[in-house]
Amino acid sequence: MTARVKVLVANRGEVAARVIRACRELGLCSVALCSDPDRLSPHVRMADSVAHIGGSLPAETYLDSGKVLAAARAVGATMIHPGYGFLAEDPAFREACDAAGLRFVGPTADQMRRLSHKLPARAAMRAAGVPVVPGSDGEVPDADEAREVADRVGWPVMLKASAGGGGKGMRRVEGPAGMPAAFEASRREALAAFGCPSLFVETCISSPRHVEVQFLADGRGGVVHLGERVCSVQRRHQKVIEEAPDPGLDPRLREAMHEATLRAVNSLGYEGLGTVEYLVDSAGAFHFLEMNTRLQVEHSVTEAVFGVDLVQAQIRVALGDPLPWRQDELVPRGAAVECRVCAEDPYNGFVASPGRLFRYRPPLGPFVRVDDGVEEGGEVCSFYDTLIAKVTTWGRTRPEAISRMEGALGEFEIGGVRHNLPFLLHVLSSPEFRAGTYDTGLVARIGPLPAADVVSVEDVAAAVAARSLQEQAPTGAPSSSQSPGPSPWRRALTAAPAWRRG
Repeated sequence: MTARVKVLVANRGEVAARVIRACRELGLCSVALCSDPDRLSPHVRMADSVAHIGGSLPAETYLDSGKVLAAARAVGATMIHPGYGFLAEDPAFREACDAAGLRFVGPTADQMRRLSHKLPARAAMRAAGVPVVPGSDGEVPDADEAREVADRVGWPVMLKASAGGGGKGMRRVEGPAGMPAAFEASRREALAAFGCPSLFVETCISSPRHVEVQFLADGRGGVVHLGERVCSVQRRHQKVIEEAPDPGLDPRLREAMHEATLRAVNSLGYEGLGTVEYLVDSAGAFHFLEMNTRLQVEHSVTEAVFGVDLVQAQIRVALGDPLPWRQDELVPRGAAVECRVCAEDPYNGFVASPGRLFRYRPPLGPFVRVDDGVEEGGEVCSFYDTLIAKVTTWGRTRPEAISRMEGALGEFEIGGVRHNLPFLLHVLSSPEFRAGTYDTGLVARIGPLPAADVVSVEDVAAAVAARSLQEQAPTGAPSSSQSPGPSPWRRALTAAPAWRRG
């Protein structure tokens, strides 16, 4: 590889920063794509150069393939890394990159079409001998046919969007009477979220564990897996906390899932990084759920446990290099946990809470990793996802990793927006999570956060300022030999009653 390779990072926030760092370590030039709201974002300053595309809304910025390709041409980029979300799984965009002579970091357009959409992916997995959740063979065009499929596979069922993810277009339907309304609601949501109204039906597996297997393939028959992650802490079908390895997985089942993943990926001639997601039922059987043909948000726990850089490996494969590891070299060590810190109010239905961060102090310390794309004084923008940061901790044992996570979240100081730090700590402290035997119903079972006194961010700022003024020595600042002690902000927090920081 050479510094002449110039990579346009077609994304924003923490994932853009993550890719830019990987490019720097590989000796590649990075170009940050940026919309109007992101002009002062940290990832823009980190890159070697910037391509400003204007606009604010996703459709006129990071989802506008024409603008992205024009930016790549303008800066002389030779490669595009899409991160995750936006254009990362758009086969038409991959084809446009190929036509423009740009290397795309990810699988081929044909592989995306077969695997990013759930229906062709289910068919491909069946052909590879991987067990699939029972359901419709293809799209169900209307509520009547959806009801007929449900009668055959058994109620309750899940209505699912064929495209996209993140719980959009997904509905649980308990019986025939609820199907017409659920079908129309799912169809509308899928069309709005993905531009594709297609739906299919799956039987509803009761209390499953959501487990995914990470893999990397070179497109020439070489493929390795990097163990599994459990992603069962979910709210509205969206992942909140992930960990690796899965503490509740039987060793024989683990081996079977790894082998099934390698077999399926080999049969597809896949190129790049990817994840196969499974549901594990209460009887210990696993079923294919979906495949992600991109980098995952939760990749950091795999990196922590295996001591690898998945983004660098992903770029190397896109450049035509061989796989960086043999399977026998990939040995997991210890345990890792990741928490997604979001600007949302856990005391008010998790409503989004965009705004300016007048206080932002992420945790530090050994074995604590923070992936973020914001900074103090910056803004959590209402146009994009509310993710503020991902915190990942590693430990020699799972209890050690969890303890480090609790300490890290306790140190995290965020002011200016509501956030879900109290909710994350609530989940981590639950006996079921501690035992490691939880499933996707965990959040519903542990219940809402306990009631807390509400203190506004303005009250906190005033308290900090007042305490700081009171403690100023009349003759000036303390001498340099004196210990500064905790910050006024931290003292205000610890002195306050139970309240929600925000």
